[in-house]
Amino acid sequence: MPTEHPALESHNDELALLGLMQLVSPSLPIGAFAFSQGLESAFELDWVRDETSLAEWLSGVLEDGLTRCELPVLARLHHVFSQGGSEAGRETIAEWDAWLAATRETAELAAEDSRLGTSLKRLLNSLDLMPSEDSLPPLLPAQAGYVTLFAYTAHTRGVCVRQTLLGFAWAWLENQLAVACKALPLGHTAAQRVIERLRPALVTAVDQALTLDDDELGPVLPGLALASALHETQYSRLFRS
Repeated sequence: MPTEHPALESHNDELALLGLMQLVSPSLPIGAFAFSQGLESAFELDWVRDETSLAEWLSGVLEDGLTRCELPVLARLHHVFSQGGSEAGRETIAEWDAWLAATRETAELAAEDSRLGTSLKRLLNSLDLMPSEDSLPPLLPAQAGYVTLFAYTAHTRGVCVRQTLLGFAWAWLENQLAVACKALPLGHTAAQRVIERLRPALVTAVDQALTLDDDELGPVLPGLALASALHETQYSRLFRS
């Protein structure tokens, strides 16, 4: 069986990497910068006050949130997308998309996932990267959330599963640090120190996420849920609720 020419394979890998960089770029026009995921409220409550407490907060959200929720579901969605558009596959995609929506414990968190998903879908349509609207039944749920659209985009870009998860985790970390730099007295050098501290944790999170069974999934973030709920009525806010 013929194999792909090494030069072509390298070219495809590089295109996939560039596609991932585009997808996780802070300049991607989907509005991720507008949300803090409860972090702004954590500042107000003095739960997070400096570089050390910020790193601890983010480590906890990564370990008990992304590792148990978004990252393993991303891997499952990516796998289903790679299998083609079977009826069973469409149903599985819809089920995981609904499961993710059910894990959003506040209106703010639900709105973020929904609005980013809508914005990413609009962008993909403008780039002619969405499946045909004539396909019946449709490959994606009509109101697919951000994680589902992220998995679909990474798949269409040829990004492998592991890099998809790393890219998603990296985008989350960069966005959270951008929030901290805007709403907390945190300099950009301090933010880079937090990145250096958490880079190994991102790899560990992906390692763990890829080993979890379905019945082990589900975020355990009561503090984040409380912070997000309080943010909805916080008097002074920079970020959306």
